[in-house]
Amino acid sequence: MVDTYGAFNIALINDLPLFVDPFLLFDSTENKYKPLHDGIIDYLVFIKEQALDGELSPVDVNQWLLFKEVKQNWLGFSQTGNEGTGLGPAFARSLATNLRTVFRGFGDETTTSSSHLEKLGLLTNGVGRDHLSDFTTNLIKGYLLAYTQEFAKAHLNSKFVKNFRVDKVEFDYATRRWKSGYFDLPYFEGDYVLLTPKDMLTREEAWINQGDMLAQFTQIQIAIPDDDLRRRVDQHFVRQVNERTSARERREAALRTLAAHPEVLDIYIRIKEKSAPEAHAQSGRKVKVTETQFVENVRQLANEIAELRKQMQPHPGDLSGNALEEARRRVVFLKHVIENNDGYRFFYVNGEPVKRESDLQTMFKLTWCATSFDVNAEVNNGRGPVDYKVSKGKANAALVEFKLASNTSLEKNLRNQVAIYEKASNTKRSLKVILCFNEGEHEKVNRILRTLDAVDNPDIIRIDASRENKTPASKT
Repeated sequence: MVDTYGAFNIALINDLPLFVDPFLLFDSTENKYKPLHDGIIDYLVFIKEQALDGELSPVDVNQWLLFKEVKQNWLGFSQTGNEGTGLGPAFARSLATNLRTVFRGFGDETTTSSSHLEKLGLLTNGVGRDHLSDFTTNLIKGYLLAYTQEFAKAHLNSKFVKNFRVDKVEFDYATRRWKSGYFDLPYFEGDYVLLTPKDMLTREEAWINQGDMLAQFTQIQIAIPDDDLRRRVDQHFVRQVNERTSARERREAALRTLAAHPEVLDIYIRIKEKSAPEAHAQSGRKVKVTETQFVENVRQLANEIAELRKQMQPHPGDLSGNALEEARRRVVFLKHVIENNDGYRFFYVNGEPVKRESDLQTMFKLTWCATSFDVNAEVNNGRGPVDYKVSKGKANAALVEFKLASNTSLEKNLRNQVAIYEKASNTKRSLKVILCFNEGEHEKVNRILRTLDAVDNPDIIRIDASRENKTPASKT
């Protein structure tokens, strides 16, 4: 039903790694979403004009550029749940400054067929990928609310729908203030849920992004039509590099050159406009892979775990408050699902392994049925985030860190990383879980464990997600 409607079928367990790509709004089929893109540009031009006129006070910055994450769409970059950081004061100030300085010509471009929001993040001055994603979603929130309301009224029983007052739905240019609105929406755990059309979504990077721009820097230089500008850009870049310059240093030099000549950004954007059909093709493939991996596969996995964990009787580890042993029991259970109940299938899409530590973390979260422990993901105690912290009070805590065997820093991480987390979290108890996809990875892990004298360490647990050595249950 959701799929037929054209929306992405979200999982109300965790944010999924998709976001609205503004370019797909700009180049939508039959201009379906073009008004949304125009509205974003109009709003940014309004902000820019206020900034240039010196009328952008701190109060206005907070009102016009400070937005919460639209967590109700259950999409984004969160590793757990659907809580994100949103657009904080640093983003608001940075965007206001950029529009007043390096991007003061925003909205008046002649090289490109339109202005593009993504341009504001190409130089990465406080305006990153996640910020642009949150900003885009906030500015089209009114459309998403109406889109979801239409679905709810047509397809859902009224007992699953509530009327919600939603802030910052539409901007009133006459009063220069955001207006709220009321919508009949589906809800989950007391909050409303938003649906998003699949054909405006992508994964990992927007079509216009800094990494792609730097990779195409040579082509961009060649495409500069003005001889004098091309010469100045070339000279600026050449002065910073030599034959010993590393690839990373060359990218940094290219970024500094583009920052010194921001008009060249429009040449890159024009190249991307000309290849618009590929943007839709790539995004469609990425959305389908995400749908298979996190919706279809995880739904099957959840059903299997629901059946299997009925076998998990109340355990003394939970009742006695032993955080490490309860965490170990969950990891061993997950290992059993993956190795002996065909759970390994959920790490493959179209026959290819999808190697992401975050996938294993999501699966681990599904194993936690009713428990008296606090189970928190991405806990940051000052030395970087650890995957999971299981605790019952400060004195009783255990950490769980997931790693891929293919991780090039695996030995270093096993040697140092968890020890750092343990010190920051005031615990000496932790589990390291390693996911292997083939025999070569098993051999690599064996070699590392021998080097670390940790072959028999019970706190290092290996999970075999390979397909080659799995015997079908019917033949066992």
